[in-house]
Amino acid sequence: MNPAIQLMLERYQCRSLQEHEQALREILQEIALVGLWRGKFFEHAAFYGGTALRIFYGLDRFSEDLDFTLLVPNPHWSWHPFGDVIRNELASFGFEVSFVEKEKKAQTAIKSAFLKTPTVQELIKIGVHSDFFKGIHPETLIRIKVEIDTDPSLTYVCEQKFLSQPVAVSVRCVSEESLFACKMHAALFRAWKGRVKGRDWYDVVWFIRRKIPLNLPLFSMLNGQKDILHRAAFLKIAKDRIDQLDVPSAIEDAVHFVRDQEAIRRTWSKEFFHHLIESIQTTDTELKNNNESAGSKPPGNKG
Repeated sequence: MNPAIQLMLERYQCRSLQEHEQALREILQEIALVGLWRGKFFEHAAFYGGTALRIFYGLDRFSEDLDFTLLVPNPHWSWHPFGDVIRNELASFGFEVSFVEKEKKAQTAIKSAFLKTPTVQELIKIGVHSDFFKGIHPETLIRIKVEIDTDPSLTYVCEQKFLSQPVAVSVRCVSEESLFACKMHAALFRAWKGRVKGRDWYDVVWFIRRKIPLNLPLFSMLNGQKDILHRAAFLKIAKDRIDQLDVPSAIEDAVHFVRDQEAIRRTWSKEFFHHLIESIQTTDTELKNNNESAGSKPPGNKG
C-alpha cells in the first residue's frame, strides 16, 4: 500500500463495511482534488457543497459527491481535459478508476461525470479484511458523481484552502459563510421529490452550533428576493418550512452519513428545529460586485 494512503487511513477507525467504504470514498475524493490541482482546474473553478465542508471546514459527516462552480460562465466547458489528470493521479496511488462524462438529453448548465471503481478490489488494496465483504456483490462499484455549474448566477466569496494529504496543494473553495447561505436555501427549498434530504438539515444544525452567521443578502438572492430579507421575515419562512418538514424521513436520510445515529434519532423533532432556528446568527453585509469579489457566482444547492 502507498505510504501516503496508509497515513490517510490512520484518520479513520472503521467498524463496518459502510465505514470502510466511506473512508475509501473520501480518500479517492481527496486524490481527485490533487489531480484537478495538477490540471490547473482551480484557476477556473471553485469547490463547494457537502464534501467541501467535510474536507476543508470540518463537517462531521461523510459526503458522496464532488461539486464545483466555474468562476466565469462558459457554456462550452467540458470535463474532457480533466478526466485524464484525475485518472492518472489516482493511478499513481494504486487505484484504478474510470471517468465517464454523462451525456444529457437536454442541455443544462450542470455538467456531470462519474468516477467508478470496483468496491471489493479497492477495499482489498487498503487492507480491508475479507470478513467485511460478506453480502457484497463482487461487481459492486463505488460511484462518485463529479459536477460543475458552468453558468453560475450570483456573486459570492471564495478563499484558498489547503489539502495536506496525500499531497499538500491549494484548493479554491466557496467561503464558509456563502456555503451556509446555499445550504440553508437547500434545506428550506430543495425539491424533495417525495423524500427529505436530511443531510441538508444536519449541515444547518452544524453551521448554527458553530455560530456561523447566515448571510441574509445572499440567502435573499438565492430565494429570488429583490429586497434583502430582515431576520424576522427569514425566521417566518424557516419556521413555516419546519412545520411542513417530514422529520422521520429527514432522520432516515441523515443517519447513513454519521456515526452517532442515536443522537439524531433521539433529538430531531420539529420542536428541536424551531428552537435551533431561533438561535441563528445573521448578517446583512452587502455582497461585493463582480469586480470587487474574490469569487464567482453561487451555483445552487449541493449536498
